[in-house]
Amino acid sequence: MSFSGLFQRRRVAQMGVGLLAASALAVFAQNSYPSKPVRIVVGFSAGGTTDVVARIMAKELTQSLGQSFIIENRPGGGSNIATEVVKAADPDGYTLLFVAVTSAINQTLYPKIKFDLNRDFEAVALGAKVPNILVVHPSVPANNVKEFIEWARTNDDKIAYASSGSGTSIHMAGEMFKVRTGLKTQHVPYKGSAPAVTDLIGGQVQFMFDNMPASWPHVQSGKLKALAVTTKTRSPSAPNVPTLEESGVAPFDVTSWFGLIAPKGTPKEVVDKLNLVMNQAFDKPEVKLAYEKLGAVAEKNSPKDFSNFIRQEVSTWAPVVKASGATVD
Repeated sequence: MSFSGLFQRRRVAQMGVGLLAASALAVFAQNSYPSKPVRIVVGFSAGGTTDVVARIMAKELTQSLGQSFIIENRPGGGSNIATEVVKAADPDGYTLLFVAVTSAINQTLYPKIKFDLNRDFEAVALGAKVPNILVVHPSVPANNVKEFIEWARTNDDKIAYASSGSGTSIHMAGEMFKVRTGLKTQHVPYKGSAPAVTDLIGGQVQFMFDNMPASWPHVQSGKLKALAVTTKTRSPSAPNVPTLEESGVAPFDVTSWFGLIAPKGTPKEVVDKLNLVMNQAFDKPEVKLAYEKLGAVAEKNSPKDFSNFIRQEVSTWAPVVKASGATVD
């Protein structure tokens, strides 16, 4: 055999060894992860819908993978603070973000935003979708959307609506409502849904477009009144509550969603492992029951599916934000 032929064979053999080594490392990374506790950063306060859904998933990941998945609440900046924290973290799978629709809205709402959801992160899995619901304080003299709009028009300078923070779907649903109805009510942002609902119940603000899971128990107890849901169709959890479009405010279709993402460069094997466990969790009776109580819907999906979904959501919300005229420095 010639020297060149021998060299070629050795080179091929070395390449084969290299590929096997890389494959072995990938398998090791997948099998060994996680080897220590993992933190899931949530951009809102404890008790809100994002936090509740995140804790359901954290519990399942902990049970399935044998390490603690710990929720860390970092509210503020419409979830941008938490997102920036995770963007700057090591891409090793030990710092994750439970992202919400808010971050897709923020891409347009904040002109000076410091992250790009698709460029700076690895999509892991879509965790849940939930409808928003228009709720009012019981003192508001309206039992349907038409009556509420008529009342609001005569009290426009005296009433305000709450949100879980500037740029959240709750905020933008309120802005969309103002655009569709011509109302000029004041927006009062809070650091999460829970404190916003507390002030709504206390009468400090008059209405809110909240995620259904956070407000529905208060509707059932009589502390709040539900006038409409923001989705195209009625919620199975509240079949007697009409949609806004049925109530004459159209077009109107707002859905909140939540999912898991990781810093860009997180190993594919880690992303795939997290995605698999989350998808398996959706089949568990206890998770189905927890979601049913929240009015949430789960969809099995791949990291690519979720990445495409995020990209579409950014595009969907951009014209809504621009039409509302809302911006945050």
